Amino acid sequence: MEDFFKIGIITGSHGVHGEMKVYPTTDDPRRFKRCKQVFVEVKNNKTAYDVESVRVSPDRVLLKLKGIESPEEAVKFRQCGIFVDREHAVRLSKDEYFIADLIGLKVVDENDSEIGTLVDVIQTGANDVYQINMNDGRELLLPAIKECILDVDVEEGFVKVHVLDGLLDEA
Repeated sequence: MEDFFKIGIITGSHGVHGEMKVYPTTDDPRRFKRCKQVFVEVKNNKTAYDVESVRVSPDRVLLKLKGIESPEEAVKFRQCGIFVDREHAVRLSKDEYFIADLIGLKVVDENDSEIGTLVDVIQTGANDVYQINMNDGRELLLPAIKECILDVDVEEGFVKVHVLDGLLDEA
């Protein structure tokens, strides 16, 4: 399981006091307002920073980190990822999972026969779709609905699924 979750990418500086423009990669950018600390990844090293202020606009987040006081300092972080650790990530409801925890899970059918690996989660307006690379070389796009997703056990590393009639014919 992942220890850190990416919530945004720094795209540049804003203003004269070291604020950063952030492109949010979380489904709810308002979550930034609850962050007291974030990790900025520079060359595969994550460093913790306390959050001084957050402003959320429709297309971006303006983030001020303690210790970053000028646009020259802020711009050095351009294209760097912003992460939260698992302990401070948003709390999930029952039957909700972090996408990072689902990627790589073994996919089994109702008979517990392994059919493939979950390689991506596609977020659509109606429901998520699980992209599964099947053991026979085909790809299956399976809607993440209760009729198809019978069980998810991140700890044990599997997703149990029911493939609706017709889905494999199109894969």
